[in-house]
Amino acid sequence: MAETKSKKKTTRRTTTRKQPVYIVDGARTPQLKAQNKPGPFNAAALAVSCTRPLLARQPFEPDELDEVIVGCVMPGPDEANIARILGLRTGVGIHVPAFTVQRNCASGMQALDSAAKDIRLGQADLVLAGGVEAMSHAPVLFNETMVTWLGAWMGAKTFGQRMKVLGQLRPGHFKPIIALLRGLTDPVVGLSMGQTAENLAYRFNISRTEMDAFAVRSHQRLGEAQEAGYLEEIEAMYDTRGNVYLHDDGLRKDSSIEKLAKLRPVFDKPFGKVTAGNSAQITDGAAMLILASEKAVEKHDLKVMGVMKDSNWAGLEPAQMGLGPVHATTPMLKRNRLGLDDIDYWEINEAFAGQVLACLKAWEDPDYCKQELKLRSAFGSIDQQRLNVDGGGVSLGHPVGASGARIVLHLLHVLERNKAKRGVATLCIGGGQGGAVLVERMEG
Repeated sequence: MAETKSKKKTTRRTTTRKQPVYIVDGARTPQLKAQNKPGPFNAAALAVSCTRPLLARQPFEPDELDEVIVGCVMPGPDEANIARILGLRTGVGIHVPAFTVQRNCASGMQALDSAAKDIRLGQADLVLAGGVEAMSHAPVLFNETMVTWLGAWMGAKTFGQRMKVLGQLRPGHFKPIIALLRGLTDPVVGLSMGQTAENLAYRFNISRTEMDAFAVRSHQRLGEAQEAGYLEEIEAMYDTRGNVYLHDDGLRKDSSIEKLAKLRPVFDKPFGKVTAGNSAQITDGAAMLILASEKAVEKHDLKVMGVMKDSNWAGLEPAQMGLGPVHATTPMLKRNRLGLDDIDYWEINEAFAGQVLACLKAWEDPDYCKQELKLRSAFGSIDQQRLNVDGGGVSLGHPVGASGARIVLHLLHVLERNKAKRGVATLCIGGGQGGAVLVERMEG
């Protein structure tokens, strides 16, 4: 009996030894701005479009993957467990398990974190993980009054019964529920995400001009990145009519503070500061990455983009949800004995210009850091020349299920381009959470 217990203990120690997690490759689609109608691709098509070329250039066969993990907030009615659909449509094979995760705006980052945990525990060697969202395909729903009426209509058996039910139909029955708008509203505090951004602008005294200037810079940086060919992670997409999609199409090259100043507030009329121009765009897009263990890297002689060193999740007041990056990143850096200045490049997802600016101000605010983060003083400042250097959600969009994966992938490209070592990708999460990932570039 003692001998058996000893063997079990040995096995447990072997399986729980933390393994390094490598990111070896990744790809994404162009991010396509919603145009008040369903876009040319549903979520599954977006995910497949960037995954096929990603898998095609690998030295291993797709069925050598151990699992597929995809973040998605609003899959279509034909896309239940979209991760499994992606695996089957890209030749991964029937024997490779797949699951879908949902953590609002950080769903794609959650997929990476779930993959990393399995690799660290020795339970997987190769994982395809990322996120996708076709926000333009978000459904329009019947309200409960109409659903109740439809149930009565289906239950009516005779002509007389049907006439009676028909007579109960009223114009109010046809009032739709816009799933996208409902999904971007926190049901606990009753505030839309834009209203939470207004809270932060008020709390940290961020002016409309500051927010608009940040938005303009986001567009300028995206334009410069496109012209320089820096967005090499994008895979071209083709629709059924032969149209090709090569670039993020939300870019406004002629954006200016003067033009943005003419836009009216959206969430706090007429006195607010958050407008369509300084908010993330409603967008369709996907981003997928391949994570690998040391064993898989050596076996397949894989080129490594970087190491996923650490990750962290945090919760906070839903009405202040935009400060999630501050609460998720700070403890992660502290346990790695790092400060803000030790990070070479940052990707803070631009849900709203004011929200990103609020994060920067919170780290610089001694009172906030003492009261909310339990620090002795202000944590420090981030040089904005190292923040979102190729634009962000304001200029290229925020497909909620994909953004967490996209910013990690792009951060690795930025580190490689600048021969830098260390980066943090972080984002706020509807409902009052934050997520952060610390990556390091592999040299040589």
